[in-house]
Amino acid sequence: MKYFMSVVDNHSFTEAAEQCYISQSAISQQIKSLENEFGVHLIKRNNRQFSLTPAGEYFYRHGRELIDEIEHFKNETKRRGTDEELTLKIGYLRCYGAQELQHAIAQFASLYPEVSLSIMNGTHEELYNLLRFHDVDLVISDQRRAFNQDYFNYELLYSDCYVEISTHHPLSEKKTLTLNDLKRVSCILISTKEQQDTEKDYYQNTLGFSSPFLFAETLEEARLMIASNRGFLPIEAIGTLTEPVQGIKRIPLYHKDKQLQRNYCAFWKKERTNYYIEEFAELLRQLLNADC
Repeated sequence: MKYFMSVVDNHSFTEAAEQCYISQSAISQQIKSLENEFGVHLIKRNNRQFSLTPAGEYFYRHGRELIDEIEHFKNETKRRGTDEELTLKIGYLRCYGAQELQHAIAQFASLYPEVSLSIMNGTHEELYNLLRFHDVDLVISDQRRAFNQDYFNYELLYSDCYVEISTHHPLSEKKTLTLNDLKRVSCILISTKEQQDTEKDYYQNTLGFSSPFLFAETLEEARLMIASNRGFLPIEAIGTLTEPVQGIKRIPLYHKDKQLQRNYCAFWKKERTNYYIEEFAELLRQLLNADC
């Protein structure tokens, strides 16, 4: 099965043979043996080129899934034999407030009780550094850089942007708000003291916020500041946000005639890819897109 997958992936018997460290004649014999076992042709040869038969397309599509399951089965058997603890370390944005992440963690823990989950939060830069130095396995964050080829950049959802503002502020009467509307109102950002300058620079120079800035260390602290009418909080609706508490109104944030959006992704290093990272990322993506 692996030889067949390699031939199809490389579009070449020669390159597949090199990848699998066997001769071209040997890999051709293995494919022929596979066809003899099924009694059908999987590959239609035409001189030095080939194409897949309908049986070959079916075998390739489902064979890939089987190989991945077998690898997971082998790895889990080895782990249990050595009594090695499985851990999955997940980082998420400090300002993240959607319910789907909690649901994904709960479902994942139910599906894979053998995996010990470790959850932490941070600013975008803190999460990036945790990922770089292998202190987390994957992070849930907004896209602020061009995608890096060393990482899997698993897109989850384009999230709509909102502003949370006190109901006592005159702007709370508007149905939509723009950055120009908010330029004289303090913008509350959620950040550690060490990352305040980085967050301010991103919101000011990349996103175009011209408001004065205030800082809170947690989402709860930020909302207390909003309730006391000290400023507004920019927030993304990645999934289902809880309803604002009394005294706070959530208003769509627009640029010209379109609501602003941000791209949220799951990021992890390609070299550290494993079955559980991919399963968690896909589970979260499905939950986030369930109502779309």
